[in-house]
Amino acid sequence: MKPFAFSKEIRFPGMVYGMGAHLFFWRRQGGAMDSGIPNVESIYRRHGNALVIEIMLHSASQLFNSMDPAPFKEKDLDRDAEEYIYNAVDEIPRDTPAELVIYLPGDDITPDIAASIPRGIQAHFEYQCAAAEREFARLMKQGRRALFIGSLILLGCLIGRQVLIPLGTVPTNVLAEALLIVAWVSMWEPLHIFLYGWYPIRQRQQVYVKIRDMSVQVKPAPGTPAVG
Repeated sequence: MKPFAFSKEIRFPGMVYGMGAHLFFWRRQGGAMDSGIPNVESIYRRHGNALVIEIMLHSASQLFNSMDPAPFKEKDLDRDAEEYIYNAVDEIPRDTPAELVIYLPGDDITPDIAASIPRGIQAHFEYQCAAAEREFARLMKQGRRALFIGSLILLGCLIGRQVLIPLGTVPTNVLAEALLIVAWVSMWEPLHIFLYGWYPIRQRQQVYVKIRDMSVQVKPAPGTPAVG
């Protein structure tokens, strides 16, 4: 197995740590490539059946929103950290387990920190799951309302066409065709919602559930001593 190496850094504005606060994530160097796109297996380390997402922090506070006044274990995740964790889990096949490992300087890891970080991450994505469920429910309500209104317009337009077509004049024929267009346009919104609109929400919710349920560990960063 090739050694790990830092391949990218995500900057967290508004934080101070020495020369600046950075969050690093690890990706494996080398590995299989398919048409220039790295294979997921070559990006993440494997631990048993699971692929491991690894993040190195200078301090635990980098992981959470410093503007959130809630207690540490209840704080919202920093947006950059949330985006990286989400994107990493999303690119891992749905049926492949994932694990998250957070690396901190060894002397920063206390029993409370080691327990609070996994709870905080799981609580954050539990909230995101619930928010996605509410979003889905609102979309379905909107779809039912649009379907009801669209059906009434469709029915009215079809009845109007049946009245206009027998008249056989150019203006009535044009109006009848216009009613047909209006009828189908009125059904576009409910059709879009029920055929396509719901899927991105459910897909996002599945990723949130996977993150909520996956193992999260806090470990000393390589080269730093573990405490106690």
